[in-house]
Amino acid sequence: MSRAALLVLADGRFPAGGHAHSGGAEAAVRAGRVRDADGLAEFCRGRLHTAGLVSASLAAAAALGLDPLALDEAADARTPSPALRATARRLGRQMMRAARATWPGAELAALAAARPRGAHQPVVLGLAARAAGLGPEDAAHCVAYECVSGPATAVVRLLSLDPYDATGVLARLAPELDAVAARAARWAASAAVEGLEVLPAASAPLLDVMAEAHAAWPVRLFAS
Repeated sequence: MSRAALLVLADGRFPAGGHAHSGGAEAAVRAGRVRDADGLAEFCRGRLHTAGLVSASLAAAAALGLDPLALDEAADARTPSPALRATARRLGRQMMRAARATWPGAELAALAAARPRGAHQPVVLGLAARAAGLGPEDAAHCVAYECVSGPATAVVRLLSLDPYDATGVLARLAPELDAVAARAARWAASAAVEGLEVLPAASAPLLDVMAEAHAAWPVRLFAS
């Protein structure tokens, strides 16, 4: 296992396309739900413990070696919003390109062939972590961090929020990030024994509603 590989995968400059997405923050800002650092913290915390936990668990399960096609179907079942499903697959396709260029391997190639239009991004990330020699909790950490760092970066641009304040939000969320990653790894281990049905399916209905509204905007700064 290489901790340097973990840093590469978690780096915001890894060319996986996440910089073009706000994780729902753009719609939350327009709706007035995020106005400052405190609002950003509440938004990130809610996203982390719902969509973030689900995505981290899927990534951990893929890193553990569970069937990625079955995990992709499980991700579909846990993503009720068509807009979010489309976003997850676009991001998965970009992640696949970056991962195969960085850590080429048979498992990534097989998933790319089976899902030419893209698998869900957390599943691809988990498989990339596996190809890089990382473990389930490492993959879960990457997804959990991305779940909050993307919105934080977006809000800096959308509100001209002080970057120091945004970084402080992320730093204060660190213990919760660790806890979510650990929970996700445990869910993945349980799924390996009991089946994928035991993976979490935490819902965030407001994120789904905002994603559908955002997708219909004629002008927007972020793709999602």
